[in-house]
Amino acid sequence: MEALAVLTTVGNEEQANTIARELVARRHAACVNIVVGVRSVYRWKGKICKDSEYLLLAKTTVAEYPAVVETIRELHTYELPEILALRVDLATDDFLAWIAASLDKDAAFVDDDVDEGVAIPLDDTNF
Repeated sequence: MEALAVLTTVGNEEQANTIARELVARRHAACVNIVVGVRSVYRWKGKICKDSEYLLLAKTTVAEYPAVVETIRELHTYELPEILALRVDLATDDFLAWIAASLDKDAAFVDDDVDEGVAIPLDDTNF
């Protein structure tokens, strides 16, 4: 299994939560970190722009990458979303095993709740 870290930015918290939740719920990503307060400076349609964004960092595999891209494009509001994949050259064996197990669509899971030490139902009210 080849692990990837996939990055994308979004313009608001709701979209960050939606994309993160769907990537994990569909088992395309084992985990998605949402980084708040990212400042982006970029050129778009001939102008230099500056925006506050949310950075999503999804841990996944090369095999799931096409589904990650498809899900991001399906749910993203940007005309041209940033989707970057970085190969994970080094990681602990147990973390890589956890990624693989989390993405196993045949695995028997008790539930698909969000666990932050306490199980939280996976719905919009918790994101």
